[in-house]
Amino acid sequence: MKAKAIHSMNAEDLAMEATSLRRRLFDLRRQSVSEKVADNSQFKKTRKDIARVLTETKARAIAASKETSK
Repeated sequence: MKAKAIHSMNAEDLAMEATSLRRRLFDLRRQSVSEKVADNSQFKKTRKDIARVLTETKARAIAASKETSK
């Protein structure tokens, strides 16, 4: 997922995306235990996508708190 796509999402979509990415990471981990994972790079990509979404969420929260404190 590209950063531009994340920036264009609203807060509700970001929360849903974070949940779905965490679920995907869980499914990958479960799949690695029970069977062979086809593409091991999916672990890293999914973790980075989660970090991007959480970073954008945190940046928006900081910006909102700065706005209200003015």
